[in-house]
Amino acid sequence: MGIGQIVGLVLLVVILGTSALAFRRLWRLRQGGVDVALRSSPNDTGRGWRQGVGRYRGDGFAWFRFSSLRSGPHRVLDREQLQIVERRGPTAPESYLVPSGSVVLRCRTGVDELELAMRQDTLTGFLSWLESAPPGAKRRPGS
Repeated sequence: MGIGQIVGLVLLVVILGTSALAFRRLWRLRQGGVDVALRSSPNDTGRGWRQGVGRYRGDGFAWFRFSSLRSGPHRVLDREQLQIVERRGPTAPESYLVPSGSVVLRCRTGVDELELAMRQDTLTGFLSWLESAPPGAKRRPGS
């Protein structure tokens, strides 16, 4: 075997290993998760959307970006801090970047604003989770 063949074989093994890890991570996220696009800097251009999976974790909504091998969530939205400011349909440029049939929510987190885009059936579950709270907990009006 020549040096070029060895390098090619090593490169192939690295690519296959990375692909297997990425597929495994995506598969594990999809179990019990919902498709949610997130944009951390709301704007009118339609740019900045990132595809991902959201999972409910008690009082937090953990969002994992698809195109990352990071083991933890990229954002965790705290139910007590999250407030929906606006609800709308996607604009024409956004419709190609968010899940099909999405509703876009502009939200405040107490620290910043962001937008979430999810299908109507996902939205129903998200709103139920957002409005529910353990006994004795207080929810702010408009949340």
